[in-house]
Amino acid sequence: MKLKFFNQRRSYTSSQSNQAAMEPAQESNGIMPSISKNLDLNRKKVEEYFLNCYDLVYHTWSYGPNLAYTALSVYLGTLVQNKQVNYMKESLQDLVDHEIGPADTVTPEQIMHFFNRNGVSAQSASVLEHFDDAVSRILSGNIIIFFDQWDKALSYEALGLTSRQITEPVTEPVVQGPHVSTIEDLDSNVGLIRNLLKSANLKVEMLTVGAESKRNIAYCYLNGAVDPETLSEFQKRIADIDQEEILETSYLEEWIGEGTFSPFPAVRYTERPDTAVAALMDGKIIVMVNGTPTVLICPVTFFEFFSSSEDYYHRSIFSTLIRLIRVVAFLIALLLPSTYIALSTFHSELIPTVLLLAILDTREGIPFPAFIEALLMEFFFELLREAGIRLPRPIGSAVSIVGALVIGQAAIQAKIASPVMVIIVSLTGIASFALPQYNMGIALRILRFPLMVLAVTLGGFGVMAGILWILLHLCCLRSLGQPYFTPIAPLRVEQWRDVFIRIPRKMLLHNPRNRHLHKKNGERGKGR
Repeated sequence: MKLKFFNQRRSYTSSQSNQAAMEPAQESNGIMPSISKNLDLNRKKVEEYFLNCYDLVYHTWSYGPNLAYTALSVYLGTLVQNKQVNYMKESLQDLVDHEIGPADTVTPEQIMHFFNRNGVSAQSASVLEHFDDAVSRILSGNIIIFFDQWDKALSYEALGLTSRQITEPVTEPVVQGPHVSTIEDLDSNVGLIRNLLKSANLKVEMLTVGAESKRNIAYCYLNGAVDPETLSEFQKRIADIDQEEILETSYLEEWIGEGTFSPFPAVRYTERPDTAVAALMDGKIIVMVNGTPTVLICPVTFFEFFSSSEDYYHRSIFSTLIRLIRVVAFLIALLLPSTYIALSTFHSELIPTVLLLAILDTREGIPFPAFIEALLMEFFFELLREAGIRLPRPIGSAVSIVGALVIGQAAIQAKIASPVMVIIVSLTGIASFALPQYNMGIALRILRFPLMVLAVTLGGFGVMAGILWILLHLCCLRSLGQPYFTPIAPLRVEQWRDVFIRIPRKMLLHNPRNRHLHKKNGERGKGR
């Protein structure tokens, strides 16, 4: 059978646009109509919904005796590649020639009878009954075929967008371990997870959110490892976002997490499939959004932000040392400026005499008190950090490094800041970079300034009051109903074997299944 195709790309005049724009508005508050048996009416409806869309492509098909019958295929040319269109044509041609009937005698009745009885044989094809389904499939990169005298349509998957290749993670580089990153394609990311965790207990559930974006979201969990109450709470919260426009994974944090105004992150993010799989084995839930490579992990605890996937690729003694260094870096990034302000302003007697004389010598001629000096230097450091991130990568790092050197040296020579303050601000910034999770570093950047204000007003007492407030806040936080500061509050000494230290792997819990049954014993999964 020779199907003849006539390509058309629709264009509109102003009068057609105004008339068509008024007609669908009358149906916008009602139920979208079903597919009509009238081919011209179906085309008119498509034109109304895709008004002023230059990339909408129509193909008119003629078939049957003396090419007396007509069909219409519609798709978005910016989503569908030509090779997908050709493949669809070949598949349908082969189907007609070998299944429906002789090429020159095929009628609409035969086509309707065949598809109503047998459905479609192609894995990527389906039969549609409602017009809203057809519009949704067109927007998803499918080819829709309408037949005259048939109130249904065929849909062929033909999305042909070019996606980024799987490369090394940018935000989570490691020396030892897999060098694979998730990408912006949701199916590829789910495939990466499936490839590493070949288990029938790995469940992947899909939902579509957004009134306009229709963004696909997939969340995964390991059945038997996840806490049923946590999973139920997660599903309850995520069910409320069906009409929200979710463009990136971080949009979900405010719905999933608790403590909206808390500086501490309520979820973790990763671009590493091995980290996501380890989280699944530890009873976590991961969420992926089509169009973004970031994977969200929940629920989380405070101490998980100090661990990295690379901790489990090295020997336990080295991993423990690195983890303790991260804890020290956290304390330096949080407390060093405020501690210096409190000591130099209120408690100079606690500083050794030789060190005090050295500090006084460097501060000679500085017109600002220690608080204003630290505030200015912190502001310039944050400014340089943001400039280095926003600038193009080839020049961003150079600008941030050169800018820090130039501004630091100029501030010392101009007697605006002392060398000791430049050292303290630099150490604070370096310590914040030592944390594996970027969003925890953001929390430190926020908390640093209130602690500096407390230090300049109340001295050491103010710093201690700030620390107690932070600890109380951490003890009150919860993540999907789970205590955020566990295993310290509530106290679970058995879980300390994978918090500040990392004991040998053979002593960790190997089997992740039924993990929620072992919570009272404080047993943890073996990965992060």
